[in-house]
Amino acid sequence: MTEPISHRGLDAQGCIAREGSLARVQPRFRPVVAAARDRVLDLFGTRLHSAYLYGSVPRGTARVGRSDLDLLIVPRAEPSEADWDAVRTLGEHLDKEFPEIDGAGALLYGRDRLLSDAETYDMGFFVACLCTPLLGDDLAEYLPRYRPTSLLARETNGDLAALLPHWRTRAAEADSPEARVRLVRFQSRHLVRTAFTLVMPRWNGWTSDLHDMAGAFAEYYPARGAQLRTAAARGYDPTDSPEVLAEYTRDLGPWLAEEYARVHGVKGEQAS
Repeated sequence: MTEPISHRGLDAQGCIAREGSLARVQPRFRPVVAAARDRVLDLFGTRLHSAYLYGSVPRGTARVGRSDLDLLIVPRAEPSEADWDAVRTLGEHLDKEFPEIDGAGALLYGRDRLLSDAETYDMGFFVACLCTPLLGDDLAEYLPRYRPTSLLARETNGDLAALLPHWRTRAAEADSPEARVRLVRFQSRHLVRTAFTLVMPRWNGWTSDLHDMAGAFAEYYPARGAQLRTAAARGYDPTDSPEVLAEYTRDLGPWLAEEYARVHGVKGEQAS
């Protein structure tokens, strides 16, 4: 039986509902969120347009000592190298100061870039649907409503084929268990999210839960279902296995990139 639309991350109009809110931040994570807010404002002052949380912390699903703190910081102008250095330092300090998180990092985009036509169905969607306002003027007010369409799928995740050579290089250079764990976590999450958006228009909904994403994918590609479910588990509890990285870059990744191009096309290209 098909789930009601409201259970699939859509609002009453069939648009993707914004996930997360400050009200969902669990009590253990509120001090680090407050510190991040104050320090971002101190760093950028009047140059700051807005700042956002994303990921498990604003969704209320973060695990103490296991989840990281994810920020999107939006200066009014394009960020400088000094801004990037300051943001990296901010993440390092938050990670050391707050044992509740396992890492802190920030994306840094200028306001005009996020509102550009080129980013409407990529970072624009990310801001409007996956980010929780923390400071400043919410850019979602200037962006369209989004539906789970093939266009959205193509522009968010239709670049996997271009990424795979870089993934193989990174896998070959990952010469410690810690480096491999980080890489398995990243690639697992990326592949599961790409697999989900492959089927998103047919599934007609949105979720950010990796297990739910893998389950949705398995409805349409049962032969790859177990592989995706395992990747989803590794996205939360990664291994340091080189064999997993080889599987991702030599088997699952290439297959998924080819199928994605067949179904939705390649990011940046007009649909035929």
